[in-house]
Amino acid sequence: MGNLGCGCPGSMAKVIDRPATDDTNSVKAVSELRQWPVQLHLVPPSAPYFKDAEILVCADCVAFAMGSMHQDLLKGNALAIACPKLDDTTNYVDKLAQIFSANNTPRVTVAIMEVPCCRGLDIMVKEAIQKSGQNIPLETVIVGIDGNRRN
Repeated sequence: MGNLGCGCPGSMAKVIDRPATDDTNSVKAVSELRQWPVQLHLVPPSAPYFKDAEILVCADCVAFAMGSMHQDLLKGNALAIACPKLDDTTNYVDKLAQIFSANNTPRVTVAIMEVPCCRGLDIMVKEAIQKSGQNIPLETVIVGIDGNRRN
């Protein structure tokens, strides 16, 4: 196992051992995605899918790590995805604040990975809620690199 050289423990290569599964009898999961686009850079703050909607702000990696992400987190929510480490996040707080203040947002969930760099997304969402001037309940979901919830 090695580090990619950037110093972040979240970038360390790691193999996740999983037992082999026989998926011949399994049912394919149904997508719970109700909108497009989903990337925070691309979503318009005035998009109709944000109106009166609970919003999931999700780190990009969560959907790949957590096999049940659609059923456990996305179902019934509008979505904005972002990566606090690799994206240019300069305007994220302002954009999220616009989304929250313009759409009567009743609740926000932020889903992040357990790696340190992901905490930035949680911080940005908290700042955006404050900047929006709205009193919006916030839940933070932390997902381990093994796909399991940590909280």
